[in-house]
Amino acid sequence: IVSTNTSGIPLHSMAPAMDDEMAKHFLGTHFFNPPRYLKLVEIIPGVKTDPAIIEFMAAFLENELGKGVVYAKDTPNFIANRILTFGSQFISHQMMKDGLSVEEVDAVTGPVVGHASSATFRTADLVGLDTLVNVVGNVANNCPDDERIDLMKIPPFLEKMVEKNMLGNKTGGGFYKATDKRDEKGKRIILGLDLNTLEYRDPIKPDFPSFKAARKAETLDEKIKIMHTGEDKGAQFAWTVFANTAIYAANRIPEIADDIVNIDNAVKWGFAWEIGIFEQWDLLGFGAVCERMQKDGLKLPPIV
Repeated sequence: IVSTNTSGIPLHSMAPAMDDEMAKHFLGTHFFNPPRYLKLVEIIPGVKTDPAIIEFMAAFLENELGKGVVYAKDTPNFIANRILTFGSQFISHQMMKDGLSVEEVDAVTGPVVGHASSATFRTADLVGLDTLVNVVGNVANNCPDDERIDLMKIPPFLEKMVEKNMLGNKTGGGFYKATDKRDEKGKRIILGLDLNTLEYRDPIKPDFPSFKAARKAETLDEKIKIMHTGEDKGAQFAWTVFANTAIYAANRIPEIADDIVNIDNAVKWGFAWEIGIFEQWDLLGFGAVCERMQKDGLKLPPIV
């Protein structure tokens, strides 16, 4: 068995160099990084992959390595990164319209909505902004029929950050920059980036009533409902991000996966989310979400 761990190179671009016997034993096994912490492995069959090989690899990955397997199609960025690409691009464009800081965005896209503590921009700093740009390019250059292709244009602030080598943790600063200074509690002071000037400034403490209330809530269900039904700027942003991401994910069936379970498992296991996109839709009320989407002028996907 021969497999590739690529996160973006199409399998069908590698297979032509193989004879039939090798092609039968070739597939994609995309482990999410860091693999010692993240559960997800995307299995991507090639055109000629023997179904018995797929079945064997799924059992091996799940039973021997303890991984969570999802079945992806041979499309740009497969499942999890295709959804993340849209989400990060939508957030980057929308936050500039709404006038939110990087700290405010991370506050309302982190644990209060069941997502990882690194949220949006801390995750980008971990991944590396040059890598992020390349991942976005996979969709921009290879998905001409994507209904949100307009969002796949890199925002000007991100282009300038890459030009200035402000790539995140690996270059000492991206959306955040650590200092040697400590606050009154002894915590290291982390500066935030002003996206209009590309200058680092003192950290901004998010002051949204919804965020404060959600942090005090005892259950994730309560937190999510607070963050998506509030009327302040933070809650409105959280709702807009969720609504647009959920519609985009639903529109990817059957393009990137055959069902919603593979998509939900991909984002949960690949990004350490506590709740999947469609699970959250149900939590907020399927009908209520649909009505609010339509009220916002959003077009419901065929599956919905």
